[in-house]
Amino acid sequence: MPESSRSRLLRWKFNLIPAYRGTGARVTYIAGDFREVRIRLPLSWRTRNVVGTIFGGSLYGAADPVFMIMLMKILGHDYIVWDKVATIRFRKPGKATLFATFTIDEPELDAIRSATATGHSVDRTYHVNLVDAAGVVHAEIEKVIYVKRRA
Repeated sequence: MPESSRSRLLRWKFNLIPAYRGTGARVTYIAGDFREVRIRLPLSWRTRNVVGTIFGGSLYGAADPVFMIMLMKILGHDYIVWDKVATIRFRKPGKATLFATFTIDEPELDAIRSATATGHSVDRTYHVNLVDAAGVVHAEIEKVIYVKRRA
């Protein structure tokens, strides 16, 4: 799905927010329905650590807010959405530009709506990999997101 004017504006905002800019990453695409986001994290002077690879904080920070914001945009103001838990597993040093694609599909959204319909909260777990151009995984990130329907 192509970007919409709303998703393009969100992409610009992401890339201008100082906290996100500081990671060195850039959001390169947000689907018009907010169900897919792509990021790019280059190895540069801003992201390089003391041993010449991508700093672990940049690896995590690039992915940190994405799933939460996707769910906030998709579910709307009727839901409370918060990051709850995050883990990162470093697989290989990042020696080149890395990429990640975040997706949330309709069955997942149906599961959230169903689980929160009675007023209870639900924790949902999402995974994303930071990969190089050849598809080799350099970091695996797991996020647990808290979701509750507003009263």
